[in-house]
Amino acid sequence: MRIPLIPVAKRTVLCSLIAMACAVWIFSASADDASWARVTEDENKIKIETDKLEAVIPKKNPKQWMTGIEKQSFLDKTTGFREIGDGLMVIDWLMEPGSDAAYRDKLDPSELKGVGPYVWLGNETNAARIDYAQNAHGSSHRKRAVEGPQLCHRMKPVQPQVIRGKDFVAVKTTYQFEYAAPGRKAGSRWTQLVVFPKGERYFVLMDKIESVNDSQEMFLRNDTPGCVRHTKGNTFSEMYLSYLSGPAGVRIPSSEFFTPFPPDLKFGYRRDTHKTPSSFIRAYHLRDATTGKDGPWLAGLTLDPAVVYEAWCSMRPGIIVMIQEIHGKPVKAGESFSAAHIVGYFDTIKDMHQVYDRHKGHTALTADATGWRLIK
Repeated sequence: MRIPLIPVAKRTVLCSLIAMACAVWIFSASADDASWARVTEDENKIKIETDKLEAVIPKKNPKQWMTGIEKQSFLDKTTGFREIGDGLMVIDWLMEPGSDAAYRDKLDPSELKGVGPYVWLGNETNAARIDYAQNAHGSSHRKRAVEGPQLCHRMKPVQPQVIRGKDFVAVKTTYQFEYAAPGRKAGSRWTQLVVFPKGERYFVLMDKIESVNDSQEMFLRNDTPGCVRHTKGNTFSEMYLSYLSGPAGVRIPSSEFFTPFPPDLKFGYRRDTHKTPSSFIRAYHLRDATTGKDGPWLAGLTLDPAVVYEAWCSMRPGIIVMIQEIHGKPVKAGESFSAAHIVGYFDTIKDMHQVYDRHKGHTALTADATGWRLIK
């Protein structure tokens, strides 16, 4: 059988049509692949909407803090519950143990605003300031900032990078510390990388510091997963800390947080006084403030327990403070350190541990258009 030849002009048209059809198919396939996630951006924020979650990452003029996930923007689409504090994975200063007494009079208040009674305790004599500092941060372990400002509320506007892959969306934010204690340099770089995987009710996050200073015990202070706003336990029913009271951890009823108490009174962890635990999970069991009905757990999983220098779960009026400090080891200028976390919604404590066990031991995270991965 003879196959009729197609004239060159018609072949050209046919090839063009085929190419256009292929292009449309490829575009459609890409659109289908991306349909599980939507990214919208304006001058103030980046909003991530996945098949399971919603979250906002601030660029400027945040509702509360300039770092991490913006206040009460973190939505679990499965249950309709939201984060109930002031945001998730919020970042403070670069710090180390010690007092600033020898150089406090050299500090510029405009550069280190908020640091005074908050951290630079030294030989403070004002009774009200001492009382606040001790209730906020305890009295047993003096600390000072190496570099500032406190990023969460003093960081200037940023332009995070959005990274998109087949089955994830990521956002990377970087910032250089602007101020330093006398005798130290400013300019250490902080990087926060947040990955939202397809089909998951959690995100994966890394905080990384590239230091321009030497320190014998440098650490980065953050909130993991974040603080809890409540009135007599109306927004949560219990707290879970996997690293206290043995391998099973401890479940703490909300009634333990009805009265304020400082960090070093109870529910605290220090690497120098505690054995390194097998897991480091901090979670609170959400409760509907109107109906009293329990919702999911909101948990922060620090994937390598050994990176935690100190952590506390203390009560100030109206708010549970979930401070965590990472690294706390010798650092030389030019060196870096990091911690990796998983933060999200879980139906049970068992679910948290199953995810933890799959990813345990990692301290860093990377992402590009080809994919994302945790690094040890």
